[in-house]
Amino acid sequence: MQASPARPQSGGRSRERGPRNRGLGRAMRYLLRQKRTAIFAYGALIVATIAQLAVPQLVQNMIDAVTKGALANIILTQVPAQFQGAAAQRAGTTLDQLKLDQSGAEGLLFNAALIIVAFAVMRGVFSFVQAFMAEKTSQGLAFDLRNEIFAKVQRLSFSYYDRNQTGQLMIRATDDVEKVRMFIAQGLVLTAQAFLLLGAALIILFITNWRLTLWVLPTLPVALVLFMIFGAVSQPLFGEVQRRLSALNTILQENLAGIKVVKAFTREPYEEQRFDRAATSLMEQQLKVSRTFAFLFPVVFLIAQIGQAVILYFGGKQIIAGTLNLGEYQKFSLYLIYVFFPLGQLGFIISLMAQAGASAGRIFEILDSQSDIVDKPGALALPPIVGRVEFNNVTFRYFGSGDPVLKEVSFAAEPGQTIALLGATGSGKTTIINLIPRFYDASDGAILIDGYDLRDVTIDSLRSQIGIVLQETNLFSGTIRDNIAFGRPDASIEQVQAAARAAAAHDFIMGFPQGYDTPVGERGTTLSGGQKQRVAIARALLLDPHILILDDSTSSVDLQTEQKIQGALDNLMRGRTSFVIAQRISTVLNADQILVLEKGQIVARGTHAELIENSPIYAEIYSSQLVGDAATAPAV
Repeated sequence: MQASPARPQSGGRSRERGPRNRGLGRAMRYLLRQKRTAIFAYGALIVATIAQLAVPQLVQNMIDAVTKGALANIILTQVPAQFQGAAAQRAGTTLDQLKLDQSGAEGLLFNAALIIVAFAVMRGVFSFVQAFMAEKTSQGLAFDLRNEIFAKVQRLSFSYYDRNQTGQLMIRATDDVEKVRMFIAQGLVLTAQAFLLLGAALIILFITNWRLTLWVLPTLPVALVLFMIFGAVSQPLFGEVQRRLSALNTILQENLAGIKVVKAFTREPYEEQRFDRAATSLMEQQLKVSRTFAFLFPVVFLIAQIGQAVILYFGGKQIIAGTLNLGEYQKFSLYLIYVFFPLGQLGFIISLMAQAGASAGRIFEILDSQSDIVDKPGALALPPIVGRVEFNNVTFRYFGSGDPVLKEVSFAAEPGQTIALLGATGSGKTTIINLIPRFYDASDGAILIDGYDLRDVTIDSLRSQIGIVLQETNLFSGTIRDNIAFGRPDASIEQVQAAARAAAAHDFIMGFPQGYDTPVGERGTTLSGGQKQRVAIARALLLDPHILILDDSTSSVDLQTEQKIQGALDNLMRGRTSFVIAQRISTVLNADQILVLEKGQIVARGTHAELIENSPIYAEIYSSQLVGDAATAPAV
């Protein structure tokens, strides 16, 4: 089998260092798909914020009612009647007003308290609506992103997977999407709330006491500069966290997939050390991020505390001078909290934004990836084919560079012929069968089916007429019936059973208590190698293809089972063009044409009888690889 090209470990790392905010901005545009819930969320946020902003004014009313009632009570009860008018005049009021303040103080106090409770209830209700709708909006956005990533991954060419590790792709579709979702659900809402609170509070503060407000303003540019600096510093740090998390996930995924190999070679200690190194690297990067934000939060709170100290000092001076009363000062202090509160949230917002920015950039790297294999504009739907396959001077290089894997390969397969591909590992056999369904495109030359260049027809119309059984059998979670009908989910149970009989799979399937409804387990772990191979053959045969590709498809079955499969395949191959990579003599003896490959070139071709007489290379392969099988084949 052709060796897979090496996967660069850095897969796209340089691209990840691009601008992140652009990716986050693109992710936020997905909110347009969630317009209804987003409008509800941010509408509820505005109402809840207005309810919050009303409270300080009500508190001032309560304090004014208390202070005026207390003053009136002192003058009217403790000052002699003949001096009460003068005392009222010195207090800046009248005797009649004092009597109104005394009698109405308790009522004003009760009404203000009642209104505060009403506003608190309103704020609680709308805060719940805002939180729920924001969460629903973010979940909808994550749903859209994950579906787009999965759809994109399904359509990317094989060369993309040759360059990128599975674990990294999984992290982008799961953890990176979650980071973006968290920012939309929390960070974006907090940012909107911060700007709304900050803007409204500053306006009210200016109206209340513009001189005192001027002392607050210098803290805002400092906070803004901090926001920008820490955003620029932390975003690359979070990007590196995600890359190291991807590396950790890759090790975990590889070990779970290959756990039998790890145990068979007693490599558990080595793999534990490998995982430990990756986990340590991730922890070190996360601690580096933590150190950055451990510095940020105290600085933000220091700015807020300095601002409050300034207001306490200058506000106190105004109270002493009589230009500011206690109720106004209390209202000013509460609105000042609404100015400093967003500053206190600054670190959390930066953290969410930086993580989301780094993750959004990684997500859109996948969504922006261009597949090497695409339908060209105006591509035709391939009509039902007869099955003539022709290679014209085909040369192929992985990734378009390096030494060619195939060099000027030319041959023609007539409809109904069986083509056997022989050669050592790395000779190009697997590359040839990968080019027929257009998993890759030829670097030079052309591949034709019934006279149609593969690059001129749509990919789906091509692959739907080709049945493939790969050397590495892949089954999916579900039942045996689901796996056989994978290419034709609408197939009836009778059609599924017919394909299984043709692949010599029906008897062992019916041996299970649940028959065709037997779960196969993850990657088909409940089936033996030979059973999985026969299910995969049945899956290909159910398509009733005009071209069959069998990559060493009977290598995992015993000779008796292979004879059953081969007998069924002999009947099914009639009228179909078949390409077979096999190490069994039966396939070679029955082939209409044998292609012997060496270092990417066809060095011999013909039937078994022709090649055994005329090709030393074929004779050597026959004697070294096939002779043992040839000796045992008659015994079957």
